[in-house]
Amino acid sequence: MPVLVKPEGFPEIRGKMLRQTPLAAYTWLRVGGAADMLFLPKDEADLAMFMAQKPADLPVFVMGAGSNLLVRDGGIAGVVIRLGPAFGALQVEDEVFIRAGAAVPDKMLAKFAAKSGIGGLSFYSGIPGSIGGALAMNAGCYGTETADVLHSVIVIDGFGRRKGVGVDELNYTYRSCGAPKDWIFVEALFKGQKANTEELLQQMQKINDKREQSQPIREKTGGSTFKNPPLLKSWELIDQAGARGRKVGGAIMSEQHCNFMINVENASADDLEQLALSVRKSVKETSGIDLQWEIKRVGRS
Repeated sequence: MPVLVKPEGFPEIRGKMLRQTPLAAYTWLRVGGAADMLFLPKDEADLAMFMAQKPADLPVFVMGAGSNLLVRDGGIAGVVIRLGPAFGALQVEDEVFIRAGAAVPDKMLAKFAAKSGIGGLSFYSGIPGSIGGALAMNAGCYGTETADVLHSVIVIDGFGRRKGVGVDELNYTYRSCGAPKDWIFVEALFKGQKANTEELLQQMQKINDKREQSQPIREKTGGSTFKNPPLLKSWELIDQAGARGRKVGGAIMSEQHCNFMINVENASADDLEQLALSVRKSVKETSGIDLQWEIKRVGRS
């Protein structure tokens, strides 16, 4: 049971610090051990003060919505930071710009943009997770990715300093961000274009219908397990390797979309990781291609 604590030597904080907090409930795969400590900052100033005053050797991991995250059964050492409602603002600026907090769900950004008559952001309706995670991994789908629509971000660095950073400084590539690992995204400014609200809502509905038909979105899953290799589709390589429907313990590769792992029978994190590793091995043997992880694996085995 999580216990509210203020460990000796920690900075003064106004948010919550919880010890030994199970993380399974925070992830879409519903697996994973406990965080040594879970910090829920009250606001941006609270987060900045913590980062400025924390012990230099303290491991810190920022957890978003947990949609493409595999937390291992041994939990996460140090402090896990999770951003809450104070990081959930949405507002229109200069007609075609939207400022969004890092905790805003991707789907909420898409809906807000559509209702505001701002186009270019509808693809976010097809991405599980929150804006912070989208920024950290250059999330995208159906031909558009975060780097295409992002103007700039606000970050808190490892020393608690607030910085404004342009998109060109983030060194984005496919499903990857080249920003320093100790930067915490707290806010983003997106640029769209004027568009018709009804047409945008129809675009979003088409995206959602397509996902419903092709992906196991109602299951305990974490989205795409592996990135697509250049000019190829991971699901096709997995299918050709005979791994569609493969099962390890309580984990299975989806029959509907075989690049998705599903927790079907109270799987452990190790079940899921071993399943994906076996699939990766089979694809290497049949195609010679090393699939690269899209799901982020963290924590102790």
